[in-house]
Amino acid sequence: MTRPAHADDMATELQLAAQRHELLLEYQPKLDLVSGELSGVEALMRWQSPKFGLVSPETFIPLAEQTGSIDGLTEWGLRAALWQWLAWRDQGFKIDIAFNISALTLRDTDFPDYLQRLCLLQGVPCEALTLEVTEGATQCVVSLLDTLTRFRIKGMNLALDDFGTGYSSLLQLRQLPYTELKIDCCFIADAVKDEEAAIIVKSVIDLAHGLGLVATAEGVEDEATLDLLCAMGCDRAQGFFISPPMRATDLVPWIRETLEGWRWSCAERTAHHHDEVQRLATAH
Repeated sequence: MTRPAHADDMATELQLAAQRHELLLEYQPKLDLVSGELSGVEALMRWQSPKFGLVSPETFIPLAEQTGSIDGLTEWGLRAALWQWLAWRDQGFKIDIAFNISALTLRDTDFPDYLQRLCLLQGVPCEALTLEVTEGATQCVVSLLDTLTRFRIKGMNLALDDFGTGYSSLLQLRQLPYTELKIDCCFIADAVKDEEAAIIVKSVIDLAHGLGLVATAEGVEDEATLDLLCAMGCDRAQGFFISPPMRATDLVPWIRETLEGWRWSCAERTAHHHDEVQRLATAH
């Protein structure tokens, strides 16, 4: 398919974005729904282009994949994320970071070795890094199994992102060595008002737990949704109701000013749901 002229112009600008210091990372907190603690952050790449303005990854990542510049963007993003982990550590915070990996990058079987060397060089433990892989990237199990397994052997965590929107089978989910299952926001957004969506969300949470995986909900936008997820036993959540993505310099103030409230809120929800379960058990 022929790209429009402005896409070619954007592709040219994108190839120079890293060396022009136009790229940046924002971080969205992931909340532990039992303890109210910060379980980590997801690093989200942004491109602040003088010509095109602030460009989201939904626009420029597919373009980078089409034009062959995705590996350079991935390397920049990982180095920036690891450097930020060290900066937060120096402030007294060890914050796990999740980073999205393109299916094209996963084709390189040497990539796990490269990333391990990068972590060692930076002084960041491999366990502090989670690689998020979209469901659509898992179609060819045979070609991915070796690469993903080597990530896990090196101590890195693996999250299957956007679960429910692709075409991967349950067999693939069982075969690939994930540690976390992220439920796509399209199901989360409708779970409160749509019974079928709620059934799907609860089923995915139970599936994750049955496979020994952490269940994470994406796109939590309101308190009613968060209450429902807690009642369903979801492990973690992220979304604008908890916090929008933010610059790295804003995360530590957010932790200091906000997290105590989340600890109290999650403890109250957990106690309420425990009491409700006990009431129902007694009634029967």
